[in-house]
Amino acid sequence: MVNHSSPVDFLLLGFSEHPELERILFLIVLASYLLTLMSNTLIILLSMLDPRLHSPMYFFLSNLSFLDLCFTTSFVPQMLVHLWGPKKTISFLGCAVQLFIFLLLGATECVLLTVMAFDRYVAVCQPLHYATIMHPRLCRQLAAVAWVMGLVQSIIQTPPTLRLPFCPHRQIDDFVCEVPSLIQLSCGDTTYNEIQLVVSSVIFLVMPLTLILISYGAIAWAVLRINSAMAWRKALGTCSSHLTVVTIFYSSVIAVYLQPSSPYAQKRGKFFGLFYAVGTPSLNPLIYTLRNKEVKRALRRLLGKDWDSRES
Repeated sequence: MVNHSSPVDFLLLGFSEHPELERILFLIVLASYLLTLMSNTLIILLSMLDPRLHSPMYFFLSNLSFLDLCFTTSFVPQMLVHLWGPKKTISFLGCAVQLFIFLLLGATECVLLTVMAFDRYVAVCQPLHYATIMHPRLCRQLAAVAWVMGLVQSIIQTPPTLRLPFCPHRQIDDFVCEVPSLIQLSCGDTTYNEIQLVVSSVIFLVMPLTLILISYGAIAWAVLRINSAMAWRKALGTCSSHLTVVTIFYSSVIAVYLQPSSPYAQKRGKFFGLFYAVGTPSLNPLIYTLRNKEVKRALRRLLGKDWDSRES
């Protein structure tokens, strides 16, 4: 028998097959979530309050921080409840909202990382024209394009996924409601949904990654033509943070979504998915700030301790 998507609760299996790990995962997820809240909020505040951080790089970084805050808050509180107690259910409406937000923010992040790669390309390859090219109006337009593309993607893909004929057990073998897990739950024909998933993966994963690689290829070629150790150090200092974030993001996404269909691979993918959903939002601000003297100085100015002279 097939239940044709009536608004009944779903059961999120999560990590229930590893009950001995649930309390440990609860502590890890809670710590990561608190770190995500504090670090990303701090970056947004610094970018808004400190005039020296009113630059394209920090404008896009504050957008990424806001995105990470929304992304984790959309599912982590409920996930903590599921990890701590026996309750594992989510309502049909809650699943729909979670799916919509996941698609919106996931697609937006892919486009936003591409925009940030373009910003780094202009900073390294066109330094004399950087302020002219990356003017505030263009930055706002590029950020708006990222968010609008994510919204359009979510509006297009969410309804067909929720209209799938779900099996009566309604058990989602995941810790969140997302497209691959809901397709797996369906007892009907999912050809259209699978084609839609492949097309969206090409548009929002393959194409952005290709553009990012082209940007960094152009940066490497420009630096090689200069043939200077100082130019290499400057380019590395300009691009290393973004390149690290892109590497972690796409490595985890590929591990989650481009894996074999074997049960072992799916279980392994669930842990990669946890890292993608919880780990990367907490790591992003740390990667951008640990070796960033501008952010450290901005924090000290915000706290009323201008120690710039000690850094020089």
